[in-house]
Amino acid sequence: MSVRAAAGVPADEVKDGTATVRQVLIGPDEGPHFALRRFIMQPGGGMPRHTNKVEHEQYVLRGAATITLGDETHRVKAGDVVYIPAGQPHSYRAEGSEPFEFLCVVPNQPDVIELVKDEAPGC
Repeated sequence: MSVRAAAGVPADEVKDGTATVRQVLIGPDEGPHFALRRFIMQPGGGMPRHTNKVEHEQYVLRGAATITLGDETHRVKAGDVVYIPAGQPHSYRAEGSEPFEFLCVVPNQPDVIELVKDEAPGC
């Protein structure tokens, strides 16, 4: 069992993100099946189009963002939930004047993150 304040968990910059940090609130050393992560994107921040080997279940805590899932674009806000299947290309762009913050649950399995290069028009 583990109990601690989320504010005391280190926040690491997301390597390919812009103005985005991630906290691993519950990791594989604490939960054998799932990890719980918190992402915080400052206004205008986000993450480029990418895929993950594992699925994501997300709950938006505050703020708003445009999320692209495959070829569909959605505006999400506090109280919304998002499911991203493994291998689904997706991206995030925080909107508005407050940070966009969400919880993300993923299986504790090896994950591979790959940036998706958009094809040039006419290809």
